[in-house]
Amino acid sequence: MKIQIWAIGKAHDKELKGAIDDFTRRCNNYFPVEWNIIPMPKNAGMMSEMDLKKKEGELLLQWIEERYFVVALDEKGKQFTSSALATFIQSRAVASTKRLILIIGGAFGLDEAILKRADVTWSLSQLTFPHQLVRLILIEQLYRAFTIMRNEKYHHQ
Repeated sequence: MKIQIWAIGKAHDKELKGAIDDFTRRCNNYFPVEWNIIPMPKNAGMMSEMDLKKKEGELLLQWIEERYFVVALDEKGKQFTSSALATFIQSRAVASTKRLILIIGGAFGLDEAILKRADVTWSLSQLTFPHQLVRLILIEQLYRAFTIMRNEKYHHQ
């Protein structure tokens, strides 16, 4: 299974990039993981929140193939414990999922069209985080899930 993380916005923040790259390298020991940073639409600053989300949704839908298993990160989504996330990822691997796509929306979240297309909607927390920090939290939680799947020592219960 190949895992792709799609994030709308700017490149990784320079203060977080080292940690994101480190966890991405670690994750690649378990499953191939790659980032796809999708630039915000042109004139994003001139658009209303609704128009911007719609435009971002249209961009994402052009890239999502029918065969992809899509996980949309959204504050209203299902919350997982780290162990439950490991079980979820393992179930996708056992189900022979070829490509697992995790999508982080822009500043205002994901358009309803993406949430409807998603196979799973996942909330990292009830707290609100900056989008750049969500990237680090997400990749660290993936690494934690992978180590749980292999019963390695990183995760302490």
